[in-house]
Amino acid sequence: MSFDDERGSALADRAPDEATPMPAPEIVSSNEETQLNLHPPQIAGSTESSASVPEAESPPSDIRDLLDSVDGLITIAVDEVIPATVVKITDTEVVIDVGLKCEAAIPRTEFLNREGVISVSPGDSIQIFVEHYNESNGTLRASYQKAVFRRVWDEVERAQREQKTIQGKVISRTKGGVTVDLGIPAFLPGSQVDLRPHPNIDALLGQQIDVKVIKVNRERNNAVVSRRQVLEEEQAARKAKLAEKLHEGVILTGRVKNLTDYGVFVDLGGIDGLLHVTDLSWGRVGKPSEVVQVDQELRVKVLKYDAEKGRVSLGLKQLTPDPWVRAAKTYQPGSRASGRVVGVVDYGVFVELEPGIEGLIHSSEISWSRRQKHPSKMLKVGDRVEVSILDLSFEKRRISLSLKQTLPDPWTTLPGRMAAGTVLEGRVRNMTEFGAFVELDDGIDGLVHVSNMSWARDIKHPSEVLKKGQKIEVVVLGIDPEKRRISLALKETGPDAWTDFCSRIKAGDVVRGKVVRIAPFGAFVEIEPGVEGLCHTSEVATGKKGGALAVGKEYNFCILRLSPTDKKVGLSMKEVKQEPAPAASSIKIVEEAATAAELQDSPAASQES
Repeated sequence: MSFDDERGSALADRAPDEATPMPAPEIVSSNEETQLNLHPPQIAGSTESSASVPEAESPPSDIRDLLDSVDGLITIAVDEVIPATVVKITDTEVVIDVGLKCEAAIPRTEFLNREGVISVSPGDSIQIFVEHYNESNGTLRASYQKAVFRRVWDEVERAQREQKTIQGKVISRTKGGVTVDLGIPAFLPGSQVDLRPHPNIDALLGQQIDVKVIKVNRERNNAVVSRRQVLEEEQAARKAKLAEKLHEGVILTGRVKNLTDYGVFVDLGGIDGLLHVTDLSWGRVGKPSEVVQVDQELRVKVLKYDAEKGRVSLGLKQLTPDPWVRAAKTYQPGSRASGRVVGVVDYGVFVELEPGIEGLIHSSEISWSRRQKHPSKMLKVGDRVEVSILDLSFEKRRISLSLKQTLPDPWTTLPGRMAAGTVLEGRVRNMTEFGAFVELDDGIDGLVHVSNMSWARDIKHPSEVLKKGQKIEVVVLGIDPEKRRISLALKETGPDAWTDFCSRIKAGDVVRGKVVRIAPFGAFVEIEPGVEGLCHTSEVATGKKGGALAVGKEYNFCILRLSPTDKKVGLSMKEVKQEPAPAASSIKIVEEAATAAELQDSPAASQES
């Protein structure tokens, strides 16, 4: 029976109505052990019922001290954790004292930290795990590491129950995640490392991180933790705090989180806001990376906040003055300015006059030429140009510009350079049914009407005598600078075939001609290059009709009449002898044809052939 049991039994044997007080216990020394005699002496005789019961006397102070020391004795139980004190450290072991004059030796390796340095010193109080205890001979076998593991496991389980955050160190990479040292190894899955998939989990190695315990199995020595839950709680707290001061117009500081083609996402401290590319700068921005970079710290202004959807629209340019406010004083219609080409489109060119101020040069205002080229063939991005201000609209933030107004108008100098009668060289640029446009100079085109293409032929379409891109000589007939028109002639550059023909041929002469086309009223015959005549159906040889004549064949005709003024020739086949003519000559007088025939029949001609 223990000391406490004996004391309890003695107190229980005492009757509550005993008249004789209990004497103080006697201390008896026997076998070098101190024993307490707690049994009360025998009482002789009986006491009177009217006798009062004296108050019990308190034990002396030395007895009280002894009782207190007994109450403080350490109970040693197997598989339990008890306190101990480090007594001595040797090269191989650490000696500890658990009280009751009982010491134990634990291998020194159990006290080494990760750096291989012993973690305790003599006199330190530690906790140990009792593996074996023999009370009879006072032998004890204990483990320091098992006590540490048990304490850590208790803390881990408590953290799981109470959903508390604990700290650990990432020590290694493993399949599907990393291992975190909490005092015991715990598994941190890759999906629980961050709020989003972590781009480089290896970067966490060696770092101290806060985690929450999501699964514990002490029997299998298995613990699973999550860093994501901690980050989510922190983010929720930041969002709640930020939401209290978030409203339109407030200026906040954030960090650039991500860049896209349409804008920038800025982390405001728990809430992401979108900074659209149009709100980055008052000037033109091609890509957000031209203005900001990832992880850059920015001061931004809240333009719009939707608390229900959690959307925040931000602005950066709104923190600087609007350049259009002072534009009204800087730019006026009719004034000139210089700028840089920042954009080229099908309908014109955008010019930046200053950061945030852009104007448009319409394609019609780039050059004086009527032949409009694509703007990209005349200007390119980065070109410096001087422009004239045509119109301004500050409400719509638009400025109309002109490049050609800063250049001399070539039409104003034409009369001095291209007087009527001047022969010029040009290139056929385009053709229509009524004529051909000839480019004389850059931006200067003239028209050659079909009636001015040939002296003799009746030209139906310019393609009969000209080709697109062909270089030709023309004569200036007239210039109208106001209407920006130039009349040209092609036939004036050559001799008049009719004048020469009429000087050599008279009515009654017989000529040789080739049928070029047939009409219901007769046949048109080419007598000489540039000279045509008409043989009416009534003047076709007997037995023939106009339609019977073959196009491309040659016949003899008689000149009935000549009209040099109207450039007309009347022909007849009646009573005209049809003799074969040489193939090399399509237009001959009969006498000349006969002479040619004789030459062909001569021996010299046969030898040459």
